[in-house]
Amino acid sequence: MGIRIGGQIEKVNAKELSYSEFVLKYMEKNQPVVMIGLMDDWKACKDWVFDNGKPNLQFFSTHFGNSRVQVADCGTKEFTDQKRVEMSVSEFVDHWLENSMEEQSGASTNLSHGHHVLYLKDWHFVKEYPEYLAYTTPLFFCDDWLNLYLDNYRMHKDPDTYQANNEISCSDYRFVYMGAKGSWTPLHADVFRSYSWSANVCGRKQWLFLSPSQCNRVFDRNMKGSVYNIFDDVSEKEFPSFKEATWLECTQEQNEIIFVPSGWYHQVHNLEDTISINHNWFNSYNLSWVWDLLLRDYDEAKEYIEDIRDICDDFEGLCQRNLAANTGMNFNDFYFFLTHFCLANVVELCCLRRNCENSIHSSSLVAQHLAMNLRSVQKIVLEIESVGGLAGNRGIFLDIRETLDDPSFLNLCTGLERVCGMMHKLKSGNIDTKKDLVDDLMDLDSIRTNGSGVFKAEELVIFIDKAIANLGGTNGDEIVLLSERDGA
Repeated sequence: MGIRIGGQIEKVNAKELSYSEFVLKYMEKNQPVVMIGLMDDWKACKDWVFDNGKPNLQFFSTHFGNSRVQVADCGTKEFTDQKRVEMSVSEFVDHWLENSMEEQSGASTNLSHGHHVLYLKDWHFVKEYPEYLAYTTPLFFCDDWLNLYLDNYRMHKDPDTYQANNEISCSDYRFVYMGAKGSWTPLHADVFRSYSWSANVCGRKQWLFLSPSQCNRVFDRNMKGSVYNIFDDVSEKEFPSFKEATWLECTQEQNEIIFVPSGWYHQVHNLEDTISINHNWFNSYNLSWVWDLLLRDYDEAKEYIEDIRDICDDFEGLCQRNLAANTGMNFNDFYFFLTHFCLANVVELCCLRRNCENSIHSSSLVAQHLAMNLRSVQKIVLEIESVGGLAGNRGIFLDIRETLDDPSFLNLCTGLERVCGMMHKLKSGNIDTKKDLVDDLMDLDSIRTNGSGVFKAEELVIFIDKAIANLGGTNGDEIVLLSERDGA
């Protein structure tokens, strides 16, 4: 069964694109795009690639060879993904070089020398080698709440399931991928339904995209299982709507970056030996996608163990633990994340009030951006509360005063300030000034009303209203979320 190609992904020169244009055309509208002109000064493009465009694999063995990495066997399916094995980077490179001594038997096969093609995936390179500055995140993708948060906190905090290096407590979502010609990634939508960007340091990739409005077409009749490989002979009986799907196609060249929006299913094939850098990320524009996935996965986790509800001492707690294990976080983790970003945005509003005249501050694009961030958080918190997502669990309550004195939180504020400065061309402050501003927050009615006690969801909603009214130079009524403006 062939697939129907309905068009190509747009390709633009990023040097002729402003950040606001990128937001309006692609991020806000949740549309994919290929961007050129963003990788000219990357160290990775010099160290990792020979002049002929081939990957310098020996460089990785020499400098990073002892790193332990996850490698996918592209020819073996395990559950819903490719089988993973662990090996050192040197072992992976040796395997690659051995198999490249002879050409693969065919472009469509996953066998070389009788061995399966291996694909190094999800290498946390930045965390492992922070001093080696392989690249700089482009401005268009710098409003990254996920990795900014994970630079300072763990996503999942349940001591019963915590392990220092497991995927639940994942250290970040900044990865290096390396694969020979013929390696590939099965059909999927990205973790947390995040955005992602993928930069080809060398090689070429073929991407096939399916828009969120059509994603039901790759699921079975029960909407449980999805197609693994769109180029397989997909069963019409099992997947009755698959043949009706219309795909967008893209060939990504060396030194091009592709923006993958939330909820778009995609399958990717390496047409040549390829090295790429990939980030997953989310912010106020796609926060609702994250919550929708969490809620759907929670409902599935609850349904799966419904038959033991009557004999389970803590049925809800078990549902949340299973949700964290399957999805990467649970309702409590997400609420903790939202609360910290709420407070950090309030700190930034306080910075603006202190550093700007009221007349300038009131119309500030930065203030509007921060207020929109707060409104997006508030919208999700209201939805969490409406489904009783925090009922009966006191572990997520937050002491504001302790948080404002926490060095990790101050680092989060500093990172958010840096990002705002990049997006809006403002000079960043320093940590001493930041500490003074955090102290100033304690004098605000919006905080003093809550005291130094805990933070419940309904209190966070009120806190956001008061913060915008007191710090945003507005009563907040005119702050409209983009999703609401577009009727999304």
